Amino acid sequence: MSNSARLPDLPVFEPRESLREKVTRELRAALMTGRLEPGTVYSAPVLADQFGVSATPVREAMLDLVKEGLVQPVRNKGFRVTRMDEKALDDCIEVRQLIEPAAVERISREASAEAVMRWMPVAEEIVAAARAGDITGYIDADMRFHLGLLGESGNRLLVDTVRDLRYRSRLMGIPKLARAGMLEPSAQEHVELLKLMAAPDPAAARELMCRHLDHVRGLWAGVSSPPTL
Repeated sequence: MSNSARLPDLPVFEPRESLREKVTRELRAALMTGRLEPGTVYSAPVLADQFGVSATPVREAMLDLVKEGLVQPVRNKGFRVTRMDEKALDDCIEVRQLIEPAAVERISREASAEAVMRWMPVAEEIVAAARAGDITGYIDADMRFHLGLLGESGNRLLVDTVRDLRYRSRLMGIPKLARAGMLEPSAQEHVELLKLMAAPDPAAARELMCRHLDHVRGLWAGVSSPPTL
């Protein structure tokens, strides 16, 4: 029997196309919420067995996560989850504070209300996932919302930079908050952000985004008060 660490409660995927993307999304969510434990080595074949797929899409997914800095390859063993220390997290938050609020403010000034509000269905998807306690769905929709909204700036480098920083900012407190029913207030703020941007009220939208980022630090630590993403 393998001594490789196992991740509990993995879904078994149906044999459909884009398995690599599905496995990557599930593993990324597990990494970002701490279900894949920092410092632990995970074997691709063992995870593949839990998913009910071949080892190939799992290895491919893990290699994608290596590029994102979330795991490191361990020769002949698998992949080790990288540790996110407090300094690394603070560095991520500092850079995000420098660029995201300013980007939201500029988009509020320059984009049409229609362009902004087309992201409302995704904001509502975040709320629905929060109500259902669907952590993977919550993280996936939250990522699509923020990157899609920032994409209205027309700056691909900005979007790619924020994507990388968000991957590295582990959201360790989400499962605890979901169990306590405390994700929905945070989710509702995505709706409020769009309304402010569409009004438009650029200054208020910038202020709200600043508050979002201020709370990421507490979310990573698993605080008991409702955070904002």
